[in-house]
Amino acid sequence: MRIRLRQWPQRPPGISQQRNGTWRWLRGRPTDESTLHHPFLKFPGSTRLRTLPDGLWLNFGGTPAEPFVDIFAIEACASISNLLDKRSRFAPSTHSLMAVCPVPWLCAPVTDTDPTARWIATGVLRAKPDMPLVLPVRDVRVMYALKAEHYQGFAENQVPHAHEYFVPMDRLTRADAHRDPQMQALVARASVTANFLDPP
Repeated sequence: MRIRLRQWPQRPPGISQQRNGTWRWLRGRPTDESTLHHPFLKFPGSTRLRTLPDGLWLNFGGTPAEPFVDIFAIEACASISNLLDKRSRFAPSTHSLMAVCPVPWLCAPVTDTDPTARWIATGVLRAKPDMPLVLPVRDVRVMYALKAEHYQGFAENQVPHAHEYFVPMDRLTRADAHRDPQMQALVARASVTANFLDPP
């Protein structure tokens, strides 16, 4: 799964560039380099329980004085119980969700071909960080990959939440899945602009 997701670009495929160019997407998981330092999600005050999606894209926004992040996550689910556990982590609630970006990840280049440091690419940091960047998550969209038999049963009997999207596992793990027009169309519906008749 992660090998395939490393082929996906910095901006989730299917999500077009915002007209004013203010979107700042970065792929947080999996990254190209071999490192233990990846962004993760957590609740405020928690020091142990972390959510580490199989795929995580962060769209940095706001200003240095009031930054935030929108996220697009991908979770591969090998069983229904695994799906239920992962769905519970992203379920709508009154609790705040935070995204934590470690310093080594922020200081690394965006890609092998783009030497720009990630902290610069975020657009919300004025100087090189010496501590993790912790941001409130403004919007959450999650794509769940299910085995064929689980996908069929779920599609026939369940109703997804507004932030949830579902794909068969084999469609997500096939080569060049990020170039699949159907996959791009589904991801495009996971964009915050999909709810507007004429996005800004």
